[in-house]
Amino acid sequence: MARLSIRHETLYTYERPVRFAPHRLMVRPRDSHAIRVVEAVLTVSPPGETRWLYDAFGNSVCTFTPQGESTALSIVSDLVIERYPAPISELEIADPQTATPIVYAAADRAVLAPFIEPVSEDADGHLLKWLRGRVGSPHEPALDFLLRLNRVIHDEFEYQARDLGAAQEPSHTVQLGSGTCRDFAWLMVESLRRLGYAARFVTGYLYSPGHGDVRGAGATHAWCEVFLPDLGWTEFDPTNALAESEDLIPVAVARTPAEAAPVSGAIYGDGGRSGLTVRVDVRPADPLSAAA
Repeated sequence: MARLSIRHETLYTYERPVRFAPHRLMVRPRDSHAIRVVEAVLTVSPPGETRWLYDAFGNSVCTFTPQGESTALSIVSDLVIERYPAPISELEIADPQTATPIVYAAADRAVLAPFIEPVSEDADGHLLKWLRGRVGSPHEPALDFLLRLNRVIHDEFEYQARDLGAAQEPSHTVQLGSGTCRDFAWLMVESLRRLGYAARFVTGYLYSPGHGDVRGAGATHAWCEVFLPDLGWTEFDPTNALAESEDLIPVAVARTPAEAAPVSGAIYGDGGRSGLTVRVDVRPADPLSAAA
């Protein structure tokens, strides 16, 4: 078990005062067998009403309505969590299935259907052509294939940080040969859906002591979850070629990247020039561990 302190700062600035519509915040993990939230403090400015709920995916969501006018909107989430590592099981899977097609039980498939149907367009076939070149033997076990595809995306694509903007269409990422963590996560999700896997988009935080060669630290991170018989939802981070890593701290899961934005909302009025700054710091909660 690791105890971690997480600080997530989001600051919007405007040239002129504006008013704010309700904002939707997904900055708090939901307690589970893998994560326990020990402390959670949300600090907002300007002040306003907050209301917590669980959305259709089971995410912990805060609806925040800032009051009055301001030239800035600040949202700071401070968390202390306990993370319980759950590496991929080495137990022999009774029915690992093959890469194409994966086979789900009827009861599971009824629940998983929204995560199996692709969402993005591939009019020119760039994504499908790329994917066909990465599918191996039909006898390759599903887990082996997923680990290999996770590594392939990490090795073949150039990482380029991008703070603003939506996730790229997967076909566009294939054409560019580059992207950021949300682009790689979305590429893996939509590729797997085209092979019949149930996959969903995940946002959260990445613990990276000293950062090193880890890509995506210092900001919100994104990766992919795939549902496998006997293993359930399993995490794959193609940005760093990680799988079921204790360094991945999930906050929200969704069918598409747009549904998993950490902060979303609107303003009223013409704010002129605007800016956005996001900072994420994840470190051991025990000062002695941090100094070691």
